[in-house]
Amino acid sequence: MKKIEAALAVISSFVQADPSKAAAALENLSAADSANLLSLLPPQSAGRALEGLTTRNSAEIVAAMRPDDACRVLHSVHHDHVAGVFRHLDPEFIKTLLPGMDREFSARIAEVISYPPESAGRLMQTDFISFRGDLKIGEVIGRLRQMALRKVPMSYCYVVGEENRLLGVLNMRDLLLADPETTAESIMIRDVVKVPPFTDREDLVNLFGKRHFISIPVVNKEGRLLGVVSTASIIESSEEEAAEDIQLLFGASAEERAFSPASLKIRKRLPWLHVNLATAFMAASVVSLFEDLIARIAVLAVFMPVVAGMGGNAGIQTLGVALRGLATREVKPHHAARLLGAELLAALANGAAVGVTTALAAWAWKGNPLLGLVVGMAMIANFLMAGLAGALIPLTMKRLGFDPAHSSGIFLTTATDMVGFFAFLGFAWIFQSKLI
Repeated sequence: MKKIEAALAVISSFVQADPSKAAAALENLSAADSANLLSLLPPQSAGRALEGLTTRNSAEIVAAMRPDDACRVLHSVHHDHVAGVFRHLDPEFIKTLLPGMDREFSARIAEVISYPPESAGRLMQTDFISFRGDLKIGEVIGRLRQMALRKVPMSYCYVVGEENRLLGVLNMRDLLLADPETTAESIMIRDVVKVPPFTDREDLVNLFGKRHFISIPVVNKEGRLLGVVSTASIIESSEEEAAEDIQLLFGASAEERAFSPASLKIRKRLPWLHVNLATAFMAASVVSLFEDLIARIAVLAVFMPVVAGMGGNAGIQTLGVALRGLATREVKPHHAARLLGAELLAALANGAAVGVTTALAAWAWKGNPLLGLVVGMAMIANFLMAGLAGALIPLTMKRLGFDPAHSSGIFLTTATDMVGFFAFLGFAWIFQSKLI
């Protein structure tokens, strides 16, 4: 028992001395092992280690804890990080946590998580620096110095009025040069860029990209300052969104992680695998139309995967560009025709270039110029389909209200496989007398 206590004391000292390294060490453990370890540590040490992780990783560890242990640790974590953690927790698990937490603390958390996912209200931090408008500059500077001694993070200083209504923001240069006896309201910048709590994350990304702010205040419809959304929160949220989109693109679940339980992986992947199987049979049905032709001209089977594979690769390129355009709001609904035109033109040029190369390679390999012509024409047709599907599928899913990244790759490869096989075997059927 003494050895265990001594080991925990060493771990606790390590966490206090270097929380970032402690967090990196936790990332090498499973969520269950991390949860067991943090449950044994003093709450302050466990909280510091948890704050060094992303909110998603923290949530995975918290979800593996018993509710009473989770509450004990979370009370030592900054409530802004806790709010981010709660964003990734199951609602039923959250209900078991809130009763065991401090009333004021749980009230602040409950307010934040009441906003929609990926909104400014959900991403905001409720700790910010603000001063009353009638406060004198000398007093403001004095308080800022006290905060600096306590190592309180600082970005912008906001000026508020009655009921915490946002009036303006203080420029540090103006603050230092102003007469100490003047009021904060007299030197503040009144034209403040602000957002309501229901602002979507994508709109926030665009706003941060255009204005290059460190943080943006969040106000309700009465103008009351609720919190601030920082660049760090947006970056973390965007990274998580990008990682989820990659998984969704290929039919995996956004909730999955590398070390998620096998039961979760099976439950989330199996439905889409069945969808993929159904689409594979659709492509196979196209090939079955030409069974006799393939039996008579066996060399066609050699080039079928070449045509289908190149079409799929070209389609993924188009799909990636289209998804990025939708995510950054570069592509709007009324840009559909323009996007399709540009992608079809690129597909035609690329298809012609690759088609000529493939045709020459097929001719040189098999000694039949007509075979090369068939392969080249099929390649051009499939590239056109790849450009069309790669742009149209995400646009259609967006218009229907679905996530554009959600398994678009499955539908894309189905389209290119079917068109590629049909074009190649169709042209071969037309020229079959010259191919035998």
